[in-house]
Amino acid sequence: MTTSFSPADLPTIIGALRAAGCVFAEDEAQLLVTSAQTPADLTAMVEQRVAGLPLEQVLGWAEFCGVRISLDRGVFVPRRRTEFLARTAITLGWQAARPGGPVVILDLCCGSGAVGAAVAAALGSAELHAADVDPAAVRCARRNVAAAGGQVYEGDLYEPLPPGLEGRVGVLTANVPYIPTQEIALLPAEARLHEARVALDGGSDGLDVLRRVAAGAPRWLAPGGSLLSEVSERQAQAAREAFRAGGLGTRVTASEDLNATVVVGTRHR
Repeated sequence: MTTSFSPADLPTIIGALRAAGCVFAEDEAQLLVTSAQTPADLTAMVEQRVAGLPLEQVLGWAEFCGVRISLDRGVFVPRRRTEFLARTAITLGWQAARPGGPVVILDLCCGSGAVGAAVAAALGSAELHAADVDPAAVRCARRNVAAAGGQVYEGDLYEPLPPGLEGRVGVLTANVPYIPTQEIALLPAEARLHEARVALDGGSDGLDVLRRVAAGAPRWLAPGGSLLSEVSERQAQAAREAFRAGGLGTRVTASEDLNATVVVGTRHR
């Protein structure tokens, strides 16, 4: 595309986005126009979106549970359905709150840090820790988690965490990659081409990472603390079995509106 755009070209921008297959072209065009600093910025942003870059990566941010999350290219875009995971964690965080100290939150496979940041923002008083294996995600998460006064660690699951966290975590969220390897090729191009595979690929049945998270969770959870992971509906029973194998009491909760399924595992008191 060689056309230069200004805010006055909104109908033309909508047409270009619609032709590129953007379902919500009108809304996206408004966001691009209001976010661009200059006509040159707007032109570049429209070109990027038409080329298939996820809207949130074009804008440099995503809204998640009412919190604006800074987002970089290549970093997993927080999904609307994952707000159900965050809201479930918020409820458990309120229940885990104790007089005299903040709730300790651990956000594993944190990506941009959206889940942990949203939970901490809602609770108001929280000690937030997050970790991811992807350096690009960690750089992004550090900006978002810093706003909540939290810490982000780079490494594989629990490996980079400080020993002082052991046995203290009240709420452990783990939005693990849960797409089976053979289904990665079926994902929309926005995810397949513009998000890190490590944030998507969950192994042969999609639950490889979840099993490792569940196995290690009891060491880090406080008595009565809970681990929460998002899975597909068809994976829920196998995920519960993995949580049970880790010694956790389990339940499944779901949101029909968001098409979201969350498995909750609780360490016995």
